Amino acid sequence: MTPILEVSRLRVVRGHTTILRGVDWQVKPGEHWVILGANGSGKTSLLKSLTGFLSPTSGEISLLGETYGANDWRALRLKIGVVTTSFTAAVPPAEVALDTVVSGKYAQLDLWHAGTRADRVAAKKLLRFVGLARIADREWAHLSQGERQRILIARALMARPQLLILDEPCAGLDPVAREKFLQFLNRLSRQRSAPALVLVTHHVEEIMPRFSHVLLLRAGRVVAAGPRRRVLTAGNLSATFGARLRLSRVRGRLRLEFGAARPARS
Repeated sequence: MTPILEVSRLRVVRGHTTILRGVDWQVKPGEHWVILGANGSGKTSLLKSLTGFLSPTSGEISLLGETYGANDWRALRLKIGVVTTSFTAAVPPAEVALDTVVSGKYAQLDLWHAGTRADRVAAKKLLRFVGLARIADREWAHLSQGERQRILIARALMARPQLLILDEPCAGLDPVAREKFLQFLNRLSRQRSAPALVLVTHHVEEIMPRFSHVLLLRAGRVVAAGPRRRVLTAGNLSATFGARLRLSRVRGRLRLEFGAARPARS
């Protein structure tokens, strides 16, 4: 089975700073991953490397069997959907939700043409899927943060990506909006046509049941990577965040607390 994504010995050095230190990682079909790590652990640099915005110093990245550098990165990048709050400032305040979704087909923000009739039909279908068909004509400036995040997911799905990266998508959401968004992600992962999901977060509370694998990063190195039940332990999390942590489960959801580390498992 060809991996969707394969990262081998990835190293990124800028000036005198080593940002990523020999990262090995593989995402196979049917897997949904969480990337956890403190600020400065290398999460953002890893994402930029995957999407072609940061050139590796050494190592190799392959997507669906095609290798970055040996193939056109621009074409490969279309196979990766990205949802990040940094996109929100790039969407024109007067752009309506439907146009924002259509823009994903062309990998551009600030859509300068209307797209085809088929594009708009597909975009309306995706807005229904994310539960926002009623606001297709609402301007970006008048959308809540939770609505914007779901619209950005619909936008990413327009290109039918094989991999969908969600870069701290709950940042800025209130507790109710966050929970609704996480439940939506859980439903998305159940769809037969869903891409492989990669959720980047600081919070174990955001790890929904459908996320099967975990990658832990610290100072540009992989602390552990693999199936969630094996990797997501108090010991590994303590090593990742550099503190003694306790992992517990409350009403089926994980919680991380300061305290004596013990081998609690997800």
